[in-house]
Amino acid sequence: MSEKDNKIDFLAIGDIITDLFIHIKDASVHCNIDKENCQICMPFGAKIPFEATYLTIAAGNVGNAADSAAKLGLNSAIVCSVGDDKNGEECMETLRERKISTDFVTIQKGKKTNYSYVLWFQNDRTILRKHEDFSYTLPQIGNPKLVYFSSISGSAYPFHNEVAEHMEKNPDIMFAFQPGSPEIKLGTEKLKRVYMRADIFFCNVEEAKEILGVDQIEIKEILKRIHDLGPKIVVITDGVKGAYAFDGQDTWKQMPYPDPKPPLERTGAGDAFSSTTAISLLLGNDLPTALSWGAVNSMSVVQYVGGQEGLLPREKLEEYLKNAPEDFKAKKIN
Repeated sequence: MSEKDNKIDFLAIGDIITDLFIHIKDASVHCNIDKENCQICMPFGAKIPFEATYLTIAAGNVGNAADSAAKLGLNSAIVCSVGDDKNGEECMETLRERKISTDFVTIQKGKKTNYSYVLWFQNDRTILRKHEDFSYTLPQIGNPKLVYFSSISGSAYPFHNEVAEHMEKNPDIMFAFQPGSPEIKLGTEKLKRVYMRADIFFCNVEEAKEILGVDQIEIKEILKRIHDLGPKIVVITDGVKGAYAFDGQDTWKQMPYPDPKPPLERTGAGDAFSSTTAISLLLGNDLPTALSWGAVNSMSVVQYVGGQEGLLPREKLEEYLKNAPEDFKAKKIN
């Protein structure tokens, strides 16, 4: 796939990361009475045993999203950078194995490829992450059908406006925005053009509150305020409570797909939900159907370690949908 090739269905833009999962057992979690502001606690200065380690290569929001698209049968590509190290070589090899085009991947000399340590305890995790300070320039990406922008180093700014400008000049491209921690910290004013151009926006409820600078607020008001920032469709996930969407007129609630067994580990569940929902819309489905697609792939991902092993091919996803409970499909809650 060349940069002049217009056959790209799904183009992810952001940072990829190699995640080393460390499965720990000797820890405890302390939360507020409302189960929020939870902290993982371990003995300080001690030698703490761990159960096992697991490595996921070329992960992160956009790595997971690009893999989701490839497994659903789309021509998938990615714009990202890796260092000139062994980790970078492994990322490139892994992307190719997953049938994700590397035509727009830049190998930056003297840099290290992004790496994270994931402390996995029970069915959730805490991530120790450092974004390498790469230099960022948007290549000649042409006109992919869908551009998915997410989680790039805060030091990349104002590259975000370079992405927004290309989207503004190409209004026929569907543009999905899933801000990661760096984008949330940059604030909505700096990313005004990105929010304004987004056809669909994704985040979880905690991230939405941080973006808006609010604490106690109803979900419908969260959806409306994010929508006022510019996105045509706003989707907010809320863990085991499901997800909510607002298209400027109707509000929808999507319940989780029933787990076949207790979740193993939740990394990548949001990426699976967001990317699959966007892909379903790209394929011509309506919003409630797209939300159902996202919920199925999210359910599958949490049955495995990391955000990629559980991603479903389209046939399997449609099989789950066919066998879904009658009350599963998203419902209007206006």
